[in-house]
Amino acid sequence: MTKEMEFFLFLIERYAKAKGRMTGDVLREWENKRITQEIFDGYFEYHQERLENAYDDIDALVTTGKHIDYSVNG
Repeated sequence: MTKEMEFFLFLIERYAKAKGRMTGDVLREWENKRITQEIFDGYFEYHQERLENAYDDIDALVTTGKHIDYSVNG
């Protein structure tokens, strides 16, 4: 198993627990919204920061389909 896959599994399990949801339900939602690969591909960003930052970005993907843009001043 690749380090990216290991982290993805860790991330989805922790995300589901933080949201009080079942991991399978979270994965189904991500699949339905077609963002699973986008989250998987976020390994290099997500594993370097607090998990809560990843959760916030994932929430943005779920609701808007876009990553959080930290370059915007506001």
